[in-house]
Amino acid sequence: MKVIIAEKPSVARDIAAIVGANNRKDGYLEGNEHCVTWAFGHLIGLAMPEQYGITGFQRENLPILPVEFKLIPRQVKDGKEYKNDPGVMKQLKVIKELFVKCDRIIVATDAGREGELIFRLIYNYLECNKAFDRLWISSLTDKAIREGLQNLRPGSEYDNLYLSAKARSQADWVVGMNASQALSISAASGVWSLGRVQTPTLAMICSRYLENKDFKPQTYFQLKLHTSKDATRFAAISTERYDARQDADTILERIHSAESVSVLNVETKQANQEPPLLYDLTSLQKEANRRHSFSADKTLSVAQSLYEAKLISYPRTGSRYISDDVFAEMPALIGQLSGYAPFGSYAKSLSGQTLNKRSVNDKKVTDHHALIITENTPGDISADQRIIYDMIAARMLEAFSGKCTKENTTVSLDASGVGFTVKGSVILVPGWRAVLNTPDEEKGEDDASVLPTLYNGETLPINGADLLEKQTKPRPLHTESSLLSSMETCGKELTDEAEREAIKESGIGTPATRASIIETLFSREYIVREKKSLIPTNKGLVVYLAVQDKKIADVSMTGEWESALNKISVGEMDADTFHRGIEVYAAQITAELLETKIEGVNKRESCTCPKCKSGQVMLYQKVAKCSDEDCGLVVFRNKSGKDLTDGQIKDLLTKGKTGVIKGFKSKADKPFDAAVAFDGDYKVTFVFDNSKKRKR
Repeated sequence: MKVIIAEKPSVARDIAAIVGANNRKDGYLEGNEHCVTWAFGHLIGLAMPEQYGITGFQRENLPILPVEFKLIPRQVKDGKEYKNDPGVMKQLKVIKELFVKCDRIIVATDAGREGELIFRLIYNYLECNKAFDRLWISSLTDKAIREGLQNLRPGSEYDNLYLSAKARSQADWVVGMNASQALSISAASGVWSLGRVQTPTLAMICSRYLENKDFKPQTYFQLKLHTSKDATRFAAISTERYDARQDADTILERIHSAESVSVLNVETKQANQEPPLLYDLTSLQKEANRRHSFSADKTLSVAQSLYEAKLISYPRTGSRYISDDVFAEMPALIGQLSGYAPFGSYAKSLSGQTLNKRSVNDKKVTDHHALIITENTPGDISADQRIIYDMIAARMLEAFSGKCTKENTTVSLDASGVGFTVKGSVILVPGWRAVLNTPDEEKGEDDASVLPTLYNGETLPINGADLLEKQTKPRPLHTESSLLSSMETCGKELTDEAEREAIKESGIGTPATRASIIETLFSREYIVREKKSLIPTNKGLVVYLAVQDKKIADVSMTGEWESALNKISVGEMDADTFHRGIEVYAAQITAELLETKIEGVNKRESCTCPKCKSGQVMLYQKVAKCSDEDCGLVVFRNKSGKDLTDGQIKDLLTKGKTGVIKGFKSKADKPFDAAVAFDGDYKVTFVFDNSKKRKR
C-alpha cells in the first residue's frame, strides 16, 4: 500500500481522484492500493522556551539558544494555557497509522521550501524512518499530477531544500525570540515584537517616512515656450533652471520680445523595447498593488486559489523564466487563449508566429518556473480571481510577443540665447504593447506626444511663453509595490530589470514570505495604510528609533543571511555553519537590545488590567490591549459606529462601566444611548437605562 500525503484536503482529493482512492475515511481517502491523507498547513512547530524549562522575559535567561530544537504539535489557547490542538492531534494519529502500515510514502505537499518543511517536521515528529519519494509538480492539473506520479524522485534529493527551510525556521525562532524578549525587558512595559526580516522591513518603511517628512522642498523656475509647425502645436521647456524668480522673469521678458525660435538640433533614434519577463510572485504582487491596489497578501491568496482551481502554475515562485520543455507548450496555451474574450484576437495573431524567447532560460528556473496559465479555461470565477488570471494571461502573451519599436526624437531650440528642449516619441511597431495597449511609462511629464517633422536651422514662430514654478520633491512614501521592490533588492534603488534580477537572490524574505512579513507589521500595529502609502504608527516609530542603528535593523546583513539560505538549498553551504553564525548574531543583538533605551514607550496611556490584575492595558489608536498576551483582554475603540475616548476606556477599565454615551448606531442605523460595561467574561456589552444588557 502507498500513502500519499498532501498539504491540504482539497489537493488530496485531486490526487485521490487520479490514483483511484475514492473511498472516504476519517482523515484520508482509500482505494486502488493507495491511501491519500493530508496536513492542513503546519501541524508541527518549534517549541516555546517554556518547553525547555526556561522562563521567558528574564534578563538572566537570554540569549536562549537551544542545543536541540524540540518539536510540538500546533497549539491553541485554552484560558491562560496553551494546549495541543485536538484537530491536529487527531490528524497526526491518522498519518502515523498510515505511515506504519504502508510500503511506500509519497510526499505531495507543495513543491517548495515551506511544503518540504511541513512534511519533514511531521515525519520527524512521528519518528518515521521509512524512505519516501517526492511528487514535484508546478501545477495541479490532472495532466501534471499524472506525469509527476510517473516521475517520482527520491526524497533524499530534496534534503538540501529541507535543511534550508529548517535553518530559516530555526533562525527566525532564535532571532525573533531573543530580540523580542530583550527589547521588551528594556522597555519594561508591554511586549515588543522584533524579527529577522520583520525589523529590517519596518526600518525601510520608517526611514523613508522620516526622510519624506523632513524633506525641505526647494522652489525653482523654468520657462515653457509654445510654438508650432504645420498646424501642430507643441511646447518646449527651458534647459536651465532658475533659483530666483527675478532671474526667470527677466529671461521671460526676453522671450516675449523675440519673434521666433531656431531649431538647433534634431536627433531621431529608433529604439527597441524588449517585452517584459514573465511574472514571479513578487513582480505579480507589485503590479497588482500598483494597478489594482491589491495588498501583497491578497494577491498571494487569490493566486493560491487559482492554483488550487488548476488555472495557473505554482504561485510561490521566485523565477521569471521557463525551461525549454515548458516553452514547447506555449503555442498550445496561447492558442487556448484564442477563445478567451479579453485576449482572443491578439492570441490568434500570434498563431504561427515565432515566439520571443527572452523568458526562456533553463539555468534561471529555480524550484519552479515563472507564473503561466494552465490548459484549463476559467469558468465562473470571482472578480478578484479574474483580475489576477487576466494579469498572468496578458503577461504571458506580452512575454512571447515581438519587440515594441519606437522612434524617439529630441529637439534642441534657441530663443534669444535661451536653450529649450522637447522630446517626442512615436510607436512604429506596437509589438508586445498591443496586448493591453499600455502607455509608454518612460515619457516625461513635459514630453510631447507627437512632434512635426523638424530640420536643423529652421525657424518657428513663438506663440507664447509661460513661467513654471516648481518644487523639488522627496522620494515618495513606500507603497506595498515599492516596498516589495526594496525587499527584493535590499533597499538598493534599481530601475534596470536585469540588475534587479541579478541581486534578487540576496533580497530579504522570499517571494513566499514577503506578504506575511508585511501583514505581521500591520498586526503588530507598527504600520497602517493611508490610501496606497505605508505609514508607521507611533508604536512603529518608537521601535524603529530604538533599533535603527542596531544589527537587527541592518537590511544588508539580513540580505546576506538570505543569500546563505539559498546556498544551503543548493548544497553550497553547510547548515550547521549557518546556524552557528546565527547564534553569534543572536547573542550580539540580544546584548545590544538589553542596553537599549526606548524613547516614548512610557508616554502611552495605560491602566492595570481588571481581568488578570497583573498586566497593563495599553491604549492604542484602535484598541486597548493587555500587555500579558496570555490574558487576552481586548477592548476595541469603535463600538456601533462610535469611537470610545481615552477617558471612557479608562472608566471601563477602572470602574467596570462608563457613563451613558450618546450617539451609537444600531444595525438598522438607528441612534441609541447606552453605557458600556464588562460582563462576567470581560466581554464588552451595552447597558441601557432599564439595566438590561445586550451585546452588539
